[in-house]
Amino acid sequence: MEKRNLFTTLRKWARAIKRDAHVLYLAARDPRVPWYAKVLALFVAGYALSPIDLIPDFIPVIGLLDDAIIVPLGILIVIKLIPSDVVAEHRATAAAASERPVSRIAAVVIGTLWLGLFGVAAWMTYRYFAA
Repeated sequence: MEKRNLFTTLRKWARAIKRDAHVLYLAARDPRVPWYAKVLALFVAGYALSPIDLIPDFIPVIGLLDDAIIVPLGILIVIKLIPSDVVAEHRATAAAASERPVSRIAAVVIGTLWLGLFGVAAWMTYRYFAA
């Protein structure tokens, strides 16, 4: 029974982090937010949503700690820099957006683009060093 509560708590925490990353993205585009908060918001949201990590996840313990510490801490700092009424407005928008269906086609297209870019970079690297 205790495992189920832990799992539910972790799931809620992960959803809140994802929602707040979306809030930061929305806030970074809002004219009511100070410029320094916008810059930090874009950096944190970009890091949170990026498939590329500062410390790769395959490194034991440390690889997962960056996602578990850096992102929530960055989100907390940026949320403190943004006016509370703006945060509340964007949280409502982000919550509504998370209830919309997910486009699997878009995920496949984006994944294909990343693979294509990786393939081009690998081919160019091979041609550079093979010549």
